Amino acid sequence: MLETSARLLRLLSLLQSRADWTGAELAGRLGAGLRTVRRDIDRLRELGYPVDATPGVAGGYRLGVGAALPPLLLDDEEAVAVAISLRTAATGSVAGLEEGSLRALAKLQQILPSRLRHRVSAFQAATVPLAGAAAPAVNADLLTAIAAACRDHRRLRLRYRGRDGVSEREVEPHRLVHTPRRWYLLAWDLGKQDWRTFRVDRIEAPLGMPGARFTPRTPPQDDVAAYVSRSITSAPYRYQARILFHAPLEAVAPQTSAGAGRLEAVDAGTCRYVTGSNSLDELAIYVAAKGFDFEVLDPPELVPVLREVADRLRRAADDTCGTVES
Repeated sequence: MLETSARLLRLLSLLQSRADWTGAELAGRLGAGLRTVRRDIDRLRELGYPVDATPGVAGGYRLGVGAALPPLLLDDEEAVAVAISLRTAATGSVAGLEEGSLRALAKLQQILPSRLRHRVSAFQAATVPLAGAAAPAVNADLLTAIAAACRDHRRLRLRYRGRDGVSEREVEPHRLVHTPRRWYLLAWDLGKQDWRTFRVDRIEAPLGMPGARFTPRTPPQDDVAAYVSRSITSAPYRYQARILFHAPLEAVAPQTSAGAGRLEAVDAGTCRYVTGSNSLDELAIYVAAKGFDFEVLDPPELVPVLREVADRLRRAADDTCGTVES
């Protein structure tokens, strides 16, 4: 039988691993009697762990929600996953998480066994962040406030920096959607009486107090991510393009991203790509660079631009070849 301290740690680990346990299940895992399990549950409560109990034959135990965060027990894979996630969060797109992530990472690394510390150190040593065009960072408090309003179905009044300046918007928030670079809020705009997608980095902090509760509306489509993808990849731009690639979706998908366009399978050998831009030249080069044969479905004015770009590239290739041969 396990000693009392070891048994308490084992019991705590079991309670954290899943929602509900019967007394008999815990007793079997611990190699102890039901009376011992009940005493150990009482000891955990004295240490500040809120363990809820349901009486009766079908009753059992579950770890409840307390006023303070108690220590967590993590297995090897969980500890490595948390450490890597904290390191990633420290260089992420949410402002205000860097310092907290690094503090939590320092605490975790201090108590990691050497075998796990080596794994995390290897990841850190082999990883170099690629500096590119920095996306605007999102305020962490703003993000969590919006998430809470989505969860609680509370209206929000936003100050939003759009293309026409700052405007006051009253919305019913539905979901937060994020790409690797940006966060978006899908919400029902009470003023526009329509669904709108808002870039979170353009919402001015702090938010006011949450407004009245509302009954959630049916979203514009079941796949919220696909709807937001369409909103951010075509609707804001002067030109909306539909391209038919003569290649299967599985081949084209690795060359695209949800933030740049929406890809749809047509049949086993073709797929449709929907994207947008304020420049026909950019559209022509962007689509051609995918590396697949294609045809333009929309807009028709993209076709002559493709011819111009093709002629320009051909002339450049001919001039370059002539220079090399001479």
